[in-house]
Amino acid sequence: MSINFDLADLQAFAALAERGSFHRAAESIHISQPALSRRIEKLENALGVRLFDRSTRRVNLTAVGRDFARKVRLILDDLDQTLLGIREVAATRMGEVTIACVPSAVYYFLPQVISRYHERYPRIKVKVLDDGANEVLSAVVNGEVDFGINYIGREEPDIEFLSFHEDRFVVACRKDHPLAKKPAVRWAELGPHDFLSFSKRSGNRLLIDLALANTEGRPQSRHEVVNVTTLIGLVEAGLGVGAVPSLAMPAADHPTLCSVDLVEPVVKRHLGLITRKGRSLSPAANQMFKLLAELGPRYREQASQEPEAR
Repeated sequence: MSINFDLADLQAFAALAERGSFHRAAESIHISQPALSRRIEKLENALGVRLFDRSTRRVNLTAVGRDFARKVRLILDDLDQTLLGIREVAATRMGEVTIACVPSAVYYFLPQVISRYHERYPRIKVKVLDDGANEVLSAVVNGEVDFGINYIGREEPDIEFLSFHEDRFVVACRKDHPLAKKPAVRWAELGPHDFLSFSKRSGNRLLIDLALANTEGRPQSRHEVVNVTTLIGLVEAGLGVGAVPSLAMPAADHPTLCSVDLVEPVVKRHLGLITRKGRSLSPAANQMFKLLAELGPRYREQASQEPEAR
């Protein structure tokens, strides 16, 4: 014996059961009231039972209808979850993800996360927009990228900020530099050395300026740059030392460079994943977002503990 009704009939029944009005139910599933009535009549005829008691003002479920409504809701919910899962699997097999990221998180940190992501989703292209903090924030707000990695945006009304790494500033120097032998360096101790700093265009410069506003003995810069990677390159070339976020530094096995704790005061920033409020990520972007939130902080720890992993 076959039962002659389909998914559309069940959806019509669920809408009417929930709203108790042919008018409101028809509007909710975007069909006319006569079409809704035909679907309900078809379902009742197929089942051989009355599901609703009709009056001039209200439509009420019968006892059989109430029991059937619970079962239909479970069926429709399970179907929605199944279809959602299939769509997410399909979407994460191909496509692309675009991330805006501050340069200090790109060079040593982000490639490791992208490598892990590529192992899971080899057909998805990952595009990285490496730019300054303000530009990264703007790209997320304007919808130019799926999400960003930044240390600003926490106070922005249109931004969701998920902090996932506390990044301290350290002294970047060559291993043959006198400061490399010290367990920690005070800001005031940088004065006698050629100091490389960030220009006022850099968000890192603003963080440092705020932290050192009332600090005596602030080092005077010999050269200024905008990007962290440029500053580290100058340090490696022997042009001086600099204060950089620890995340931007290579692991301890680097042949030339090392980092030393920078204190009095300790200057730090909170790196976070930023998204535009009210915007849903695609399945592919959401998987990358979750991987960064879950594994991002641990990659840095592993890099310092396992030099051979580089």
